[in-house]
Amino acid sequence: MKWAGAAPNSRDGLTETIATVSPALVREDAPDSPDSEVLRRALRAFYLAPQDREKPRPVEVSDALAWLEKASLDMPDVAKPANVRAALNALSRRLDGKPAAASTVARKRAVLHNAFEYAVELEEFDRNPIGKVKWTPPKLAEEVDWRVVIGPRQMRECLTAVTYVGKRGRGRRLRALYACMYYAALRPAEAVALLKDDCHLPATGWGRLILTRSLPETGSRWTDSGSTHEQRGLKLRSLAEVRTVPIPPVLVEILRRHIADFGTADDGRIFQTERGGIVGSTAYGDVWAATRALAFTPEQVASPLARRPYDLRHAGVSLWLNSGVPATEVAERAGHSVKVLLQVYAKCILGQHDQANQRIDDALDD
Repeated sequence: MKWAGAAPNSRDGLTETIATVSPALVREDAPDSPDSEVLRRALRAFYLAPQDREKPRPVEVSDALAWLEKASLDMPDVAKPANVRAALNALSRRLDGKPAAASTVARKRAVLHNAFEYAVELEEFDRNPIGKVKWTPPKLAEEVDWRVVIGPRQMRECLTAVTYVGKRGRGRRLRALYACMYYAALRPAEAVALLKDDCHLPATGWGRLILTRSLPETGSRWTDSGSTHEQRGLKLRSLAEVRTVPIPPVLVEILRRHIADFGTADDGRIFQTERGGIVGSTAYGDVWAATRALAFTPEQVASPLARRPYDLRHAGVSLWLNSGVPATEVAERAGHSVKVLLQVYAKCILGQHDQANQRIDDALDD
């Protein structure tokens, strides 16, 4: 139902969820079940994606799919609470049997809920059977861990260290990318997609970035183009919406220097590989890991401090909030709602404990 208009990562998530719960929705007396990994591969690589259904299938894959077709529960039985619970329990476990991350469970449960809603639309169910089951998912940790937040001095040290990473300027090519994630709080997919024409970079003073798109990375088999990246609008916004982010002089200078040194890709992208391609997450992740090793102490390297490039965005947003910038302005620049902003970054706002303690002291002194 949703395949044609779904984003590549959503397609990946759809097939992953269905491949996870389908083996749980079979008859208990079904004989000779195939190997679980073979069945999962059969669904993910040969059946669920429309373009995969015409591919030649190994014998074991054909046998696994034939078994599933015969063993699967009828729709009225799928709706029984015991079977819905079995599906929910299946999506709450990793392949190795250990508990899945809360965010993974929440994402997969949403997919299953939508699949059942579609069954209601097709009149297979009277109502969504998930509502019949009292099942508590793992608590979703929505707040950013304050330990990942890097300070301005540490960021400057990292921007120096990255210039020493790799050969042929590998680290230098990515210095401005990391700076955009920190000083402009860009998501990595937004930074990778940044165009020169969307940047106002004056010789002095503040500049601005006009964000119009993102280039999220996914498997090439989930995109219509076959590329590992597919152009999308900004997160949680329509394709026509843009986001304006004022940027401080330090980032203006870094971007001006980057463009002078490396130019732009043929399509105007500021960040490119040595051959003009789109910068992938593996590339900027590996370089960042090497940067941390150069800039941090061994104790800091082992800690959560700026462990991922995405943590630079968290640090940038935290810096704005702790500088006293109104939450409404921070939310607009970061591309969040105010509610989500304050919920996600609650533990990164410094000074709240001291202020609370002082107020309690004042009250006790009355």
